[in-house]
Amino acid sequence: MRATTVLADDRTRTLDLNDIARGDGYLFVRDGVGIAGRGVAARVPLDDAPGVLAAIDHRDETSLGVSPVGVGWIPFVPGEPGEVVIPRVAVVKSATGRCWVTRIDSADKSIATDRLEPDEPPRPTSDSYRIEQVTPTPTYLAAVTAARDAVRAGRLTKAVIAREIAVAATHPFDRHGILHRLKAAFGSSYRFAVDGFFGASPELLVAVDGRTVTSHPLAGTAPRAGDPARDEALAAALIESTKNQVEHRVVIDMVHDTLLPWCSYLDWEPEPSIVPVANVQHLGTRIEGRLSTPPPHIATLVRALSPTPALGGHPGPEALKLIADVEGVDRDRYGGAVGWLDGDGNGTWAVAIRCAQLADGGTTARLHAGGGIVADSDPLAELAETQAKFQAMLSALIRP
Repeated sequence: MRATTVLADDRTRTLDLNDIARGDGYLFVRDGVGIAGRGVAARVPLDDAPGVLAAIDHRDETSLGVSPVGVGWIPFVPGEPGEVVIPRVAVVKSATGRCWVTRIDSADKSIATDRLEPDEPPRPTSDSYRIEQVTPTPTYLAAVTAARDAVRAGRLTKAVIAREIAVAATHPFDRHGILHRLKAAFGSSYRFAVDGFFGASPELLVAVDGRTVTSHPLAGTAPRAGDPARDEALAAALIESTKNQVEHRVVIDMVHDTLLPWCSYLDWEPEPSIVPVANVQHLGTRIEGRLSTPPPHIATLVRALSPTPALGGHPGPEALKLIADVEGVDRDRYGGAVGWLDGDGNGTWAVAIRCAQLADGGTTARLHAGGGIVADSDPLAELAETQAKFQAMLSALIRP
């Protein structure tokens, strides 16, 4: 493959990345910084992507030292293959305000890539929806109880139990419109779209920029009430909750211990802080370090960190076995990771939560939500937590 990268013209710089991706492109963005792609130059397994990207014959006319990028995902189950899409055209907006466009020669001409802006904005649609519980409530409550009992018996420190719902529509979902609704409600989350998989994740799994590596694990959740005083009280209770602090500490220790062998130094916040999103708030701890020489490619770190205890549990193998035994859910990409990478080892990947997977020709959306189960977990309270977490995608899917 041959690629050319140029600085974006004024028209392209003003385009919303959501409008470049639209309903058939690729997206990974947060606060206006990120990547939108159109067309497919190649689809490759995640583990092959670093080599494929590095081998592209690339002419960089920007003097910025950039390289071609891909957008991809890995599933929840460790070791199973993920996929990276290398777009025929990728528009990148950086945190410094720079914007550039990479075009790759490709025989695939199935999607027009010369015109980056849409013909028209997404329009409101009238539709009917049916929400189905794929995971029966008794099954979910029994799974939570089994996980809690395993923790109390000392077999686990934590296990994450999830459940699935499905939203069926009378017409295919308008993904372009959904992306704009996610932007309006969750602009500071990592919003993504890869084929029929899309969402708005608040959790940074790992990012690499040169030699700098960062992660921002989240674990421990409380609702938001829409009233500042009430939200502040809920946040204070979250910080003081022994149950949530235990759940959070397990995740921080795993991320720290996993990254440390690749780092010359690694630092983290001494105490977790509150990370609010539109409908819930989480405990979060930022971790940052400097990678040793030679630095690992971000794809290596993504594999090492996923799934985190925030989506699996601890110890990992034992927690994953319990999940497989009692949950009754095919998580697929939920709980894995999604993000972008380049051939130089850089990239940003988020934990694949607050997401949906389209099926049945785009007329059905599969949604998952879960929570960390420890010794003090109450099954009904955990059920309520998943209901709050579902609201992120439900509002984007069915709001007219």
